[in-house]
Amino acid sequence: MPYRRLPNTEQARLRSLQMAVEEGERVNYLDLPYSYSLKNEAANAMQQIEQALHTYQIALDSQVVSGKKYVSDLKTARLYISHFIQVLNMSVQRGEIKKTMKPLYGLSIDDYNVPDLSTEESVVVWGERIIKGEEQRLNKSGSPIYNPSIAKVKAIYDIFLESKSNQKNLQFLTRRATERLEELHATVDPLILKIWNQVEEHYRNLPAEERRKRCAAFGICYYLRKGEKDALQASEEKSQEE
Repeated sequence: MPYRRLPNTEQARLRSLQMAVEEGERVNYLDLPYSYSLKNEAANAMQQIEQALHTYQIALDSQVVSGKKYVSDLKTARLYISHFIQVLNMSVQRGEIKKTMKPLYGLSIDDYNVPDLSTEESVVVWGERIIKGEEQRLNKSGSPIYNPSIAKVKAIYDIFLESKSNQKNLQFLTRRATERLEELHATVDPLILKIWNQVEEHYRNLPAEERRKRCAAFGICYYLRKGEKDALQASEEKSQEE
C-alpha cells in the first residue's frame, strides 16, 4: 500500500500548497474536497512562503557575491601586512631602524619571523598593530617605510575591514531569513496535513488507484515501498508486452 509523506523542503511545501490551491480553483465549489476556509489559508500561506523564499534567496545570493570579495580582500590584506613586517625586519637588520622600535608594532626584538596570519582574527590584530606602531615610530621622528607604505597598508586594511563587516551583516540577514522559513513550518505543516486528511476523506469511497490519482492532484505525495515498486514495474512491462 503506497504511503504518504509530508513535504520536508521549502520548495516541496510550496509545491504542495500550490497544487491544492490551483486544483481547488479548477473544481466546482461544491466539489472542493476540502474546506473553503482551508483553501484561503493555503493561498495565504503560499504567499508567505514565496515571499520568505524570495527574501532568503536575495540574502544568500548577496552573501555569496560578498563572500568572494571578502576572501579576496582578506588575502590582499594578509599579503600587505606580511610584506610590511618583512620590510620592517629587513630595515632593522640593516640598521636603518633601531630594533628597540619593534615592540611598538607588537613584535619581539630578536624575532624576525612573520607572525602567523592564517586566520581572519590574526589579520585584524596584526593590521591594527603595525598601523599604530608605524604611526608611533613616525611621531618619534623616524623615517617612513616604503614599498609598501603604511598609507597603502592602511587603505588595504580598511577595505578588508569593510568587507568583513559587510559579510557579517549579510550572514545575519541570511540567518534571519532562514529562521523566518523555519517559523512558517509551525503553521504550514499542520495546514498541509489538514488539507490532505480532508481530501483523502472526501475520496475515500473511490477505487484505490483512482483515489490516489485524485488525491495526488491536490498535492498529496504518495510513495511506493520497494516491493510495490517492483510489482508496479513488472505490471507495466507485462502490459507493454501484451
